[in-house]
Amino acid sequence: MSVKKPVLYVVSPCYNEAEVIGAFYDALKAVLSSLKDIDHRILLVDDGSNDATLDELNALADRDERVLVYSLSRNFGHQVAISAGIAKSRGDATIVMDSDLQHPPTLIPEMLVSWRAGHDVVSAVRRSTDDATLFKRLSSDGFYTVINWLSDTRIEPGAADFCLMSRKARKVLAGMPERHRFVRGLVAWMGFRRAYLPYVAPPRAAGRSKYSLRKMLRLALDAVFAFSVAPIRLATRVGVGIAALGALYLVYVIGRALWLHDTEPGWSSLLGTLLILGGLQLAFTGLIGEYLARIFEQVKGRPLYVFKQTPEERPRRATSAAAKKNARTEAPLEFANEQG
Repeated sequence: MSVKKPVLYVVSPCYNEAEVIGAFYDALKAVLSSLKDIDHRILLVDDGSNDATLDELNALADRDERVLVYSLSRNFGHQVAISAGIAKSRGDATIVMDSDLQHPPTLIPEMLVSWRAGHDVVSAVRRSTDDATLFKRLSSDGFYTVINWLSDTRIEPGAADFCLMSRKARKVLAGMPERHRFVRGLVAWMGFRRAYLPYVAPPRAAGRSKYSLRKMLRLALDAVFAFSVAPIRLATRVGVGIAALGALYLVYVIGRALWLHDTEPGWSSLLGTLLILGGLQLAFTGLIGEYLARIFEQVKGRPLYVFKQTPEERPRRATSAAAKKNARTEAPLEFANEQG
């Protein structure tokens, strides 16, 4: 009686990665095919690409029946695309990694060793990036310093979304209802037994990063507002402090008027005080508004994402004789372990 192999799902979001997706698949497949004691699926999520990414993904699925292609109806964002793939994973273990080859597939065997040793989460920790600019390094270090200072949930510096999760951990993460998602923070919040594997990120194989400065700032704000109420508490303390200073200044002015009689009526100090207080009030009102806006988005209850294509709906193409021959060399699919 044959023993069924555990099933590993590799989830990878793809946005305008037509130039690099073929090289990513080849590198990933070489590693997965060398793992003789585990079966695998490659779950690729097209995040509303506007280039030929979806065509490339469907071509890979035509060649390899272990490739599952999902396509979102528009660009919902990197974190949502990851969440969609996690929700569709059915493996005993799930690995999340980017498709730009900056998350090296060669780290997967080590992740599986840690998983088999009993860790529910195995996170790859980026120690450096070969082509990272000074601004990128400083902003990344600053972000982790700030978020760990503000939040009760500690996020390991350099621990990006490249991680392995057990079936149990994946189900917990898939069940979290947040709309403004910060996946690496949610993974840290779960609190399962966790291991860390350091790595050096290579430069992108092709194309350019899809994370603009604006998107990075948005992700940072989502992280802060999702994992900390410290900004509101800080606003309260600053407001109380300014009120106290204002009261002391008023006592000082009244004292000089009563005893020294040297106060001059004027608008400069009054106008300056009003501008400072007015600006602080507007800033703190906007801060509260950020939290309220997220509550508003959450309570609307809209779906987190919409698929325009699933593996069952993928357009089939005529399979060449060479592709059929390659498909026959793969071991038969085993679906017995894929129950949620």
